[in-house]
Amino acid sequence: MPGWMDLAYTTAGGVVGGAVTNHLSRTQERRELRAAVMQQLLRVEAVRDEVYGIAPGRREGPARQPAGVRAPVAARFGAVAVLEDGRDAERAQREAVAELVAAALSAGVPRRVLDFAGGGAEHALRCEVLRAVDARLGGVLGAPLDELAVACEEYRQTTAQLLLGALWQPWRTRPRLRGRLRALRRDAAALHRMQEALESVLTGPQHLDALAERLRGSPSDQGAPRTDDVPGPAA
Repeated sequence: MPGWMDLAYTTAGGVVGGAVTNHLSRTQERRELRAAVMQQLLRVEAVRDEVYGIAPGRREGPARQPAGVRAPVAARFGAVAVLEDGRDAERAQREAVAELVAAALSAGVPRRVLDFAGGGAEHALRCEVLRAVDARLGGVLGAPLDELAVACEEYRQTTAQLLLGALWQPWRTRPRLRGRLRALRRDAAALHRMQEALESVLTGPQHLDALAERLRGSPSDQGAPRTDDVPGPAA
């Protein structure tokens, strides 16, 4: 009889111990996945924060974009947006968002949440490009640009918070997800209309000509980062 009892206790102890070990292992894995998402989210935000300005784009031929990838907004102005280290800001953002999506999918974040988070980062960067172009032109947009900047930042924060909610508290985020995405879809459409309106002003012939001249001859370009590895915009 004692032998059977010993065996029962040993077996039960092994099962409990295995379950505890498995739980701790899965908990550690979830923490690592979430940490990876946080790291990539910070990297995406850093791209916008490190925008140096705009630089002339090379005119060697049309820039080829991967299928499904929107052409860089700076290309509409015959320029490229550059980071402090000279990299193409819009390309760097695409790469950062792609890595964020990969990390977040591994952590169980719904793809539709990630689409809005990536869109929030894109709108924020597009606003920075418009700000850089407007600055080169001496400030022609005025208050509408400030309004766009506020709207873009609010949208970016909202989409980032939704991502974090789906990452850390999915059980609380899921019930209201459909309604929140519906509201974000309306906000995204409004932001797109605002950006298109300002871009149409800046791409007027008089502004494009003035911008091209300032990009070619501005003394401030002497201190700009190198852009030798940056592809030119579409001709």
